[in-house]
Amino acid sequence: MPWDNVLAVALFTGLIGLAILIVLWPGEKHGKRLLERWGVPDPDAGEVALAVRYLKRRRLWYPWLFLALPPLFGDTTTGSLVATLLLGGLIAELLAQRPSRGPRREADLAPRTLTAIAPAWVLVLGALAAAGSVAHLAVTAQWKLLALAAGTVVLCAAITALAVRRPAAGAPRADLALRCRSARVAIGLGIGAVTAIGWPGGNLVSFLVVVAGVAAFLAVTAPLKRLPAAA
Repeated sequence: MPWDNVLAVALFTGLIGLAILIVLWPGEKHGKRLLERWGVPDPDAGEVALAVRYLKRRRLWYPWLFLALPPLFGDTTTGSLVATLLLGGLIAELLAQRPSRGPRREADLAPRTLTAIAPAWVLVLGALAAAGSVAHLAVTAQWKLLALAAGTVVLCAAITALAVRRPAAGAPRADLALRCRSARVAIGLGIGAVTAIGWPGGNLVSFLVVVAGVAAFLAVTAPLKRLPAAA
């Protein structure tokens, strides 16, 4: 793809990202709605403020990632969109590793475990999608796509691990809900991405695998009606 076209696409997607940032810049309503969708009924002001900060950490990076990523993906808008969401989540989780400077309520004295924020069936689906796609690409010797799929898996695993280990902040139920969202969205995006990467082509098998990947993505990222009992 010529560089002038790449720059045009980058500027266009950057403007789209900026418009999205302005329109979707989170306020109290967004924070409250997020918590309610992820199993926290009637959140208080402190919980809403925590959710708003959580959203800001992610959305702040979208315009810049929309601007920077098209040169890497050429004219593949879907690829740059998924990469933007994943990298935005990774940056946000890295920033969240810093303990809060102000006074805060500890979410839990017990260490948070992986299965507390991502149930076993979610982890199994993610592992099956990753293993199947990587194996198929290796057998068919599609090495560039294999590297891309492996990188996606590593990125999703990093986000999930960071969501588990980040310092506790705010009320226990809000803290758990936001960890669950981070992990499940990352795993769900990973499933959708690796199935699309791992099974290219227009044949029936590829179509069915990608459809299954989309279905798994929707199941994994579906909001929680209630938090896990461990909360």
